[in-house]
Amino acid sequence: MARKTAQVKLRSHGIYRGWDAKAKELPRIAEFTLRVPALIDIEFGFVINVKGGKNKELYYCIDHPGILDSDGKRRDPFDGTVYVKTNDWDFYLGDTIWDPIEDKLGVWKMWVELDDKVVAEKAFEVFKE
Repeated sequence: MARKTAQVKLRSHGIYRGWDAKAKELPRIAEFTLRVPALIDIEFGFVINVKGGKNKELYYCIDHPGILDSDGKRRDPFDGTVYVKTNDWDFYLGDTIWDPIEDKLGVWKMWVELDDKVVAEKAFEVFKE
């Protein structure tokens, strides 16, 4: 019998608060938006819900506008994989702004793939106020 396809729903996107990477709780949405002011420690991204996908592998990617490493070279996009933990699972994909702000300005593209298909994606414009 064929396994049912997992269902993915975008729950929220924008600016978040209260996120602790070590905690089980996901951050709380502060503002639904695709425009993010370039403020130190502002947290932005999106939350998806995956139903019926336990133990499936998710690929995620954050393609930033050109963050530089200590040698002044553009860093590669931040990406990786994570396994869906339960049959009704929420996942937060996001990032934050840190000094220097100048190389964080521009469009940040974030997406998640499941079974080699993009199931959620957003592009955030980080701008200097």
